[in-house]
Amino acid sequence: MPAAIRAHALRSDGTRRAWILLTALALLTFGALHARADEKVIRIGYQKYGTLVLLKGKGLLEQRLKPLGYRVTWAEFPSGPPLMEALNAGAVDLGSAGEAPPIFAQAANPDLLYVGHEPAAPKGEAILVAKDSPIRTVADLRGRKIALNKGSNVHYFLVRALEQAGVPYEAVTPTFLAPADGAAAFARGAVDAWAIWDPYLASGERSTGGRILVDGTDLVPNRQFYLSTRAFTAANGPALDATLAAIGEIDAWAKDNTDAVAAELSPSVGIPAPILTVALRRLTYGVTPLNAETTADQQKVADTFHRLGLLPKPVDVASAVRKPGS
Repeated sequence: MPAAIRAHALRSDGTRRAWILLTALALLTFGALHARADEKVIRIGYQKYGTLVLLKGKGLLEQRLKPLGYRVTWAEFPSGPPLMEALNAGAVDLGSAGEAPPIFAQAANPDLLYVGHEPAAPKGEAILVAKDSPIRTVADLRGRKIALNKGSNVHYFLVRALEQAGVPYEAVTPTFLAPADGAAAFARGAVDAWAIWDPYLASGERSTGGRILVDGTDLVPNRQFYLSTRAFTAANGPALDATLAAIGEIDAWAKDNTDAVAAELSPSVGIPAPILTVALRRLTYGVTPLNAETTADQQKVADTFHRLGLLPKPVDVASAVRKPGS
């Protein structure tokens, strides 16, 4: 494709996601074609920050799945939404995302299945304001311009924070920006506040001197979920269980080795290790199946996005949760 045509195509967010998905499909198809006939393949989608990238780096999953006759292929995604699109398209078998992307994925494809989650980490997302900003409470956001990623965890977080402060969502001006663009807009004062998650939160605090107005404590759980599909889970239950167990092993190591984790993630994330350490200390670890409380919390997210008109139809989270023994 000529450079000029490619530049034009990548102007739209939808086309950019299509390129990401097509690239992932190509990479994973190539890996599958080169697997031995007696091997099965589990295709993992991961992001630059989190347990899965650590699992990839240590090669632990390959060790655990080889006796079961599986090989592993990996595909990197820039964020949760395109990873969920790849899962729905059948390009990956397992991936992780925060609270919001699975809601939209489930609305698009009922084959999605929640297979595990990490504990709540409410301090891992917050609303940042400038150090010298006159904004002192969430109520002061009325009439202000707020940068955030549309349909993300922080979108739900912002709605909850405003509700608790008695400020209608319509009383603020959301400016929908990806993290990098949000960081730039916040740094130059083009927005009054920035709703963002770690590690971009920790980076924004350090680079701009931004002040946390409020974090997710007593407002939102901020959980990380592991997701697969009904078809893959039904056909590969033991391999999926072994994968979740390997994630648990990495979690146990990461919990007690924050500095080592920061050093390992820094090159891929592009954030200095000392800043990542701040973010990692706000994380929680320990993958478990979804329980009634977690499912109910996730249902609140779904109901909120439907009420805001961001979902085309209601979503029943409980129907997409893996049942014990399946």
